[in-house]
Amino acid sequence: MAALFGSRVRKLRTAAGLTQTEVGTLTHVVGSRIAQIERATGAKPTLELTRALDKELVADDLLIDLWPYVYREAFPDWSQAVITYSARAKVMRQYAAHVVPGLLQTPGYAKALLSASRSLRDDEHLEERLAARLGRQTRLTGPDRPRLWIILDEAVLRRPVGGSHVMRHQLEHLLRVAEEPNITVQALPFDQGEHDAMGGSLTLLVMPDGSHVAYTEGAHYGQLTEEPDEVERFELTYDDLRAMALPPLASLDLIRFVLEADYRAASVPSPSDRRRLAQQQLQQPGGRRMRAGGRRIPRRRPRP
Repeated sequence: MAALFGSRVRKLRTAAGLTQTEVGTLTHVVGSRIAQIERATGAKPTLELTRALDKELVADDLLIDLWPYVYREAFPDWSQAVITYSARAKVMRQYAAHVVPGLLQTPGYAKALLSASRSLRDDEHLEERLAARLGRQTRLTGPDRPRLWIILDEAVLRRPVGGSHVMRHQLEHLLRVAEEPNITVQALPFDQGEHDAMGGSLTLLVMPDGSHVAYTEGAHYGQLTEEPDEVERFELTYDDLRAMALPPLASLDLIRFVLEADYRAASVPSPSDRRRLAQQQLQQPGGRRMRAGGRRIPRRRPRP
């Protein structure tokens, strides 16, 4: 359908005696974008662009009628769709409802998630998928690394994917990457209640040409849209989430708290262990009880 759409655009353009650059000027895109459409390469045309092409090429709604079929087949593999766009995006904003986004996953965390998939064939398949996922993380360190803003639901921090050892390393990794100048991490605590993105995760991308893309994902589905009105709606949802989430520094404090309380190393005593140790110390000779506010209560001297 994309090839058919492109051939129709080319025939209409040729019949009108226009170049690709001239059509691009009329429809407010660069000429190379028209070339991509005619060759059925690159991103599929948006409905807004399709309407402009239909008008300027006097297609009598032919292109508009074809557009739904082009868009429907654009990305039969919805997971590959967002991967393709993410590889070129200059700004990435994500809300993660259930798991740490792939770009920030540790090898252990990623392997635990991939191992849970029912579509996994064998160990070799697992290693292939793991290598592909971790390989995409080079995007964050390359010269064209994007500006990345991540909002993590508190459920992401609390769910013990892979067990305590894996989660401990994953949360420590989040604390490290949050120090990078191009990465911001926020946490959305449970006590903020309901919000508009509770059904799944949300990704917003800004592409090098300035276009915006939105991608929503659930357990077994994904949907990508370039339609300006829909993208704007998702961007407003993301702005609300960012306002509800803890500020970046407070978010890192929450991650540290969960790390210590839920996934502490064996050498780090739990809060209850520390309280028990403090009580034992107070019961030892020379111990000091504490007043409210932290001041020591001196021992009374025996009367002569």
